[in-house]
Amino acid sequence: MDLRLLGARARNELVGGPLEVAPRLLGKVLVAYDQQVEADGWVGAAAGRIVEVEAYLGAEDPASHAFRGPTARNRTMFGSPGLLYVYFSYGMHYCCNVVCQPPGTAGAVLIRALEPLAGLEMMRARRSVRRVGSAPLRDTELCSGPGKLCQALGIGPSDDGADLLAPTSRIRLGEARGTPQDVRRGPRIGISQSHTTAGEHWRWWEAGNEHVSVRPRR
Repeated sequence: MDLRLLGARARNELVGGPLEVAPRLLGKVLVAYDQQVEADGWVGAAAGRIVEVEAYLGAEDPASHAFRGPTARNRTMFGSPGLLYVYFSYGMHYCCNVVCQPPGTAGAVLIRALEPLAGLEMMRARRSVRRVGSAPLRDTELCSGPGKLCQALGIGPSDDGADLLAPTSRIRLGEARGTPQDVRRGPRIGISQSHTTAGEHWRWWEAGNEHVSVRPRR
């Protein structure tokens, strides 16, 4: 499969407030390589088209990890646009975000769901590790959630801070594959109603895509 990766010139697309950058990521491809074979060569790609995202701001967003300022856990959120921020969620799984604000200002976009494009058997093997005796996972179950997609792509703590546009990075962003024709917007998923930003429509998804994590009921 021909995966056209983004280069350094594309960094401007990732610079801006999370509310601006989040919808720009829809359609782009998230690529994770299995191993490095030489200084700038990677093999074993698993990749998926981004179909759902959520924006997380800084000091003005109580649902954001950066709400109370920099910590050892969230320091990547205060880094440069284009970095990957990875964190452990609920003691169960990892989630990944694209950092988008200038250094020193926190802001990131959570990747909530991917449409698998390459390396599906690799994804299926990773996602099935804890499933003993169960039926094989359907394609729509591989990356339909932030924790699922990180498991499917093998994204973990060692990937925190990776530059998504650097040729030596294991995790990369690729060019968009098709422009989403019908983009919907609504509240983020799993945000405590006690947060003042809980009702803000800071989640975007490709309507009708069966790989989205949470679809409105008909």
